[in-house]
Parts: sequence; C-alpha cells; structure tokens
Amino acid sequence: MAARILLVILVILAAGCDISRPPVKALSEGGKLVVVTLNGPATWYEDAQGHPGGFEHDLVSLFAKDLGVPLEYDFVESQAKAEQALADGRAHFAAALLPRRFDLPGGLAWGPSYRTAQFQLVWKVDLPRPRGPADLEGRRVGTIGDPFADPLLLSGATLPARLERLPPDASAEELLERVARGELDGALVDSARFTIARRHFPQVEVAFDVGKPVHYSWRVGRVDQKPLLDRMKAFFARIEKDGTLRRLTDLHFAHAARISAIDSGTLIERINTMLPRLKPHFLEAEQVSGFDWRLIAAIGYQESHWDSRATSPTGVRGLMMLTEETADRLQVRDRLDARESILGGARYLGLLADTLPARIAEPDRTYLALAAYNLGIGHLEDARILAQRRGLSPDKWQDVKLALPGLTDPESYQKLKHGFARGHEAMQFVDNVRNFHDILSRIAPRDGPLAPRPVPAPQGSTKGSVASR
Repeated sequence: MAARILLVILVILAAGCDISRPPVKALSEGGKLVVVTLNGPATWYEDAQGHPGGFEHDLVSLFAKDLGVPLEYDFVESQAKAEQALADGRAHFAAALLPRRFDLPGGLAWGPSYRTAQFQLVWKVDLPRPRGPADLEGRRVGTIGDPFADPLLLSGATLPARLERLPPDASAEELLERVARGELDGALVDSARFTIARRHFPQVEVAFDVGKPVHYSWRVGRVDQKPLLDRMKAFFARIEKDGTLRRLTDLHFAHAARISAIDSGTLIERINTMLPRLKPHFLEAEQVSGFDWRLIAAIGYQESHWDSRATSPTGVRGLMMLTEETADRLQVRDRLDARESILGGARYLGLLADTLPARIAEPDRTYLALAAYNLGIGHLEDARILAQRRGLSPDKWQDVKLALPGLTDPESYQKLKHGFARGHEAMQFVDNVRNFHDILSRIAPRDGPLAPRPVPAPQGSTKGSVASR
C-alpha cells in the first residue's frame, strides 16, 4: 500500500567494541535515518516474540514514520559513546532517555524536552532509611560514572557519602543489583529507569529525591540538524496534543509504578518454591492458547497467588479463579485441579481476545482481553463505547483504561448496556499482571521466540456479555 511506510530496522550490536561506521547522509540524498541508542528496558529491547520495544523505540519509530524514511539503529554502551557517535557524524540523533544539559560539544543541539524525571537516592530496605543528605556521612553510594549523565552534576546536588562510580557502560539494573546484594548502601538513579527496574529488586526503595528535576531530550547531530529540529518540534507538539505521548508514557511506565516491594518480593519467593511444580502446566497452556506461558502464570499469580484451592466469597475458584459458568463452558471438570484450571484460564483468555474486533493490534488486544478477564466482555465493551464517546480510541488500552473509572459513575453507567462495574479493579488487574509478567520474563527467560497468535476473522464491535472468569 502506497501510504504504508516501510521501517527497516537494522540492529547493530557492538559486543564490547566499537564498530566503525561511515558518516550518515542527508535524508534529502536518500539516506536512512540513523539513530544511536542504548539497549535497556526503558529505551530499546526485544520482547518475548523477538520484536523490538521500549519507550524510546516507540517514539523513534513514530518519528521515522512521520518523516517517511527507513530507520536504522546504532547501539552503543554509554551516553558518552552516544555523544561521540554524534560528534563523529555516525548518526542523525541520539535517543536514550538522555538528560538535557546546558552545554553540548561540537555543534550538537537539543531537541524538544518530552519527559521530566527526578534523580533519587535509593536504599536497601533493611538498613536505617536516610531522611536527607546529612544522613549519608560515610555511607557507600553508587552512581554510574558517565561524565555525560552524572546525576550530581545534572541535579546540582552535593552528597557527603562515599561515592563509588561504576563504569560508564553500567546499567541502572547493575547498580540496583549491587545495592540489593549489600555491596552498596544506596545508589543514585533517575526515577524513569528506577520505575521500570524496581519490580525486580524488592530489596531496594526510594529514600529521598536528589537535586532538581531533569528533562529528557533527543540530542541532534550536525547532519540535517535544522530540518530535523523543525520536524521534531512539530512531531512532539502533535503527539502531545493528540494524546499519543501520554499513551506511550502510560504504556511503558504507569503499570510499573504500581507494584510494591512486598508484591514483587512475594512473587520472587514463590517463583523459587512453587513455580517448578506448576511450570509444566503453564507451558502446556502456552501450546493450547498461543499466549506466553509467563503471561498465563502472571494471571494465575494475580488471581490466587498460585493457590490451586483458592475460593472467593462470590464463588470463583481455583488457581485461575474461574466461575462455575465459565468452567462449564470450557469443559473444566474440576476447578481445584491446577492443570485443568490453568488450561481453562488460558483458553478463556484466548476466547476473549478473539472476540475483540480484528482491527485491534497487539499489545492492545492482549491488554483489553486481560481487562475482560477481570470485568467480563460486556463491561469491557461498555468501557470501549464510553472511551469513544469521550473522543478517545476504543481500540487502545491506554484510552480504554481512562474510561474504565466511568463504569462506577451513575451518570455514565446508567447509559450503558451492562451498567455498573468496578472499572478501577480492572485497571489494577491489568497493571499487576503486566508487572508480574515482566518479573517472570526476567527471571525465567524463554528458550526461543513465541510464535504470534493467529489474527481472528474480521468482525464488528463485540456483542453480548461473557461472565468474567
């Protein structure tokens, strides 16, 4: 299709060494858009299906589509090397949650600011919590020793602690790992990266904010600098106005901010003690449903903490907390049998996903199906209708999520087919499942990519109501 933009993503991984690259061409001369970035959960990564993802990846992909040019990534190990790649003319711009500084060498320039973060002092939870810089006297505090991203220089703060600077190519996860192991008392990290990484480190929590907030911007090289800056200004103005920037920010950061250290710590403990017995059932459920076994496990953990005999006052039972009606429909004979419950829950999630209109793409299809698992497909359809009435997209999870609280508002739900529902609970359900899935994905990596689920046959809006679980 003529309007379709082909984004060619060429991944170049420098395995501990720099790969010599020729200078980039001007886009007007038919060159590719070359973007330098860092691999990481907040910037660019590969998901379970082997597809690229991440906040910066999604922003850059939209910008390349806006320009109508093919996209190529140049991966480096530190912000200093990203700066050098721009200085050498090897990329058009750098995008890696880079904190904005006042000075840029060699004629480089800043694009518009698109996110604000706060540097924070994070602390090992079993140590006395410091209330401010004065409590850090003699304490071991780690930071990443990148001169282009030094949190103390950027935030204008001073600390009396014993600072230990990790190499510039160290990650926020490595820093938190050292705190969790007790090798450091605390660490300085930015709030955006900590929001995503904290669910994997229940031993670490925020003690206090450090210095002033910082702003993230793309750093623009000398090639095509002015036209790129002009297009960036227009691009960010548009996606801020139409809600795209908010949706992407929520998609990558909002669910991660919900989880507590207790939640993640309990899950990690049960991964070690309970998951080995249940994993064969989850793997079988993946074969039956086409969903990542770790997503199915995350649903089961959210529903019952993997207790196969769990029972609620409303009559839902078993590891996947199925209603009697849903169990009968899925031919689950014994809801308290772990294998039957897991297979039934996975099939039910697939049924819900396939009920949604075929035009809904991933990951929104899965997130909406998760909400329906909690609410029922009828209430989800009401939320989608409510989103549309408010000028939001009924096919985007982040927009439907904004509409869900309306299911508790009489002025809204009295005008909807299925009436009142606890929309806030569905929001929390989806956020929790996503967090638990992320933790499981880190601790239990896949042996290979997951094949995509078949796209359902085209249909209109969802019709009718399916009882939740």
